[in-house]
Amino acid sequence: MFAVCLRYARHRSEAEDFLQEGFIRVFDKLGDFRLEGSLEGWVRRIMVHTCINHLRRKSVRGEVLGAVHAPERSEMPSAPGNLGQAELLALVQELPDGYRAVFNLFAIEGYDHAEIAELLGIAEGTSRSQLAKARMVLQRRLEELKAMEHHERATPRG
Repeated sequence: MFAVCLRYARHRSEAEDFLQEGFIRVFDKLGDFRLEGSLEGWVRRIMVHTCINHLRRKSVRGEVLGAVHAPERSEMPSAPGNLGQAELLALVQELPDGYRAVFNLFAIEGYDHAEIAELLGIAEGTSRSQLAKARMVLQRRLEELKAMEHHERATPRG
């Protein structure tokens, strides 16, 4: 569950706070678990909602830049060869809160834009716009990293 929290947090200590608050909610709501479906899925939903509620309190809506219509799906370039999971997570953590929340909910958790809009208290168009902008930022950063990697390989060491 810590990995889930890390995706929504800006840094490790914020993720730890999300995790702690999430587990408090899990224990408070344990009597509501109906043994339908997996316990892991139920706990994951609570963790995601805890993170989203925290971001909402921080006013994710303050970062919304407008409901510009953008394509829902865009091609992501392949990541540089030596970019690992930790580096990819760091790139996602660099995104502004609103972008990061929508990106995680759509691309990782599998929510659709209507569900994201309801969760975050934003319009569906805003969700689409935030996702497109998050993807553009990530694509730009990946291209920068790829260029740096290419430059490092091309530069003789001496």
